[in-house]
Amino acid sequence: MKRQTLLVAVLTLLSYTVMAQKITVASYNMRNDNNTEDAEQGNGWKQRYPVIASMIRFHGFDIFGTQECMHHQLENLKDTLPGFEYIGVGRDDGKEAGEYSAIFYNKSKFRLLEHGDFWMAEVTDKPNKGWDAVLPRLCSWGKFKEIRSGFTFYFFNLHMDHVGVKARAESAKLVMDKVRKMAGNTPTIVTGDFNVDQRSESYTLINTSGLLKDAYESTAVRYAENGTFNAFNPNSKTDSRIDHIFLTNRFKVEKYGILTDTYRGPVVADGKEEKVQSANFPKEVSLNKYVARVPSDHFPVMVVLSWKK
Repeated sequence: MKRQTLLVAVLTLLSYTVMAQKITVASYNMRNDNNTEDAEQGNGWKQRYPVIASMIRFHGFDIFGTQECMHHQLENLKDTLPGFEYIGVGRDDGKEAGEYSAIFYNKSKFRLLEHGDFWMAEVTDKPNKGWDAVLPRLCSWGKFKEIRSGFTFYFFNLHMDHVGVKARAESAKLVMDKVRKMAGNTPTIVTGDFNVDQRSESYTLINTSGLLKDAYESTAVRYAENGTFNAFNPNSKTDSRIDHIFLTNRFKVEKYGILTDTYRGPVVADGKEEKVQSANFPKEVSLNKYVARVPSDHFPVMVVLSWKK
């Protein structure tokens, strides 16, 4: 009887350990709240962020990089994601001004050990624009410990320039140099809006570096029916992936997905929501005329990771 009890205890512990060795990681450009036309066209932040928070909870993100959010947007998300905290600074002043490249993490699953930020420029320790970039560009990072297993890893999250070709290439080199020097042999995740797709020079610099590899290429299960930019148009189609998750070789990618979730927004005419008139459904069913919308002008990238001891 004692042997059976011991065996059950050992099997339970092993099962618990295996379960703890999987985490869900994501990268999501959530669109900054500086564009008044977004709200005018039905894509305002106040309408979108509750949907974003629900999607994050439903898909079970454990830790994720965000791009473009202003300080108040991050606070809105934090308020709607109990148990989550974020790290990062505003790119304009190193405090709260401008867009962040913030990292959210579940405090019940991870302990933050260290964190910091650097600008992707010739001068990395203060706000400035690098090379041919038209805006200051920032990378935030954290060193985390997975509480159950004790597994320690680095997480870097960035947003590269949307115009500067040289800036993107040099930023790729800079980030890899930082990973080598800061993380060393510690497993590392790099997420972000790289503003280039899988055919670009700066993407290739990273993906063929021998240091980091795109999770898209090494996954066991892939769900990617679209690229990652949608311009707030749920009917758009592209094969360009400009949002990426790169990993060092200690990680195994169980699943990779580009989440094309949509929601519905009302069609309003003369101040009233339009009704759908049809005889093809029961009279007890009431339908309003809505349109499909996407929670951001980017789709999030999500991966489920395990790791090798």
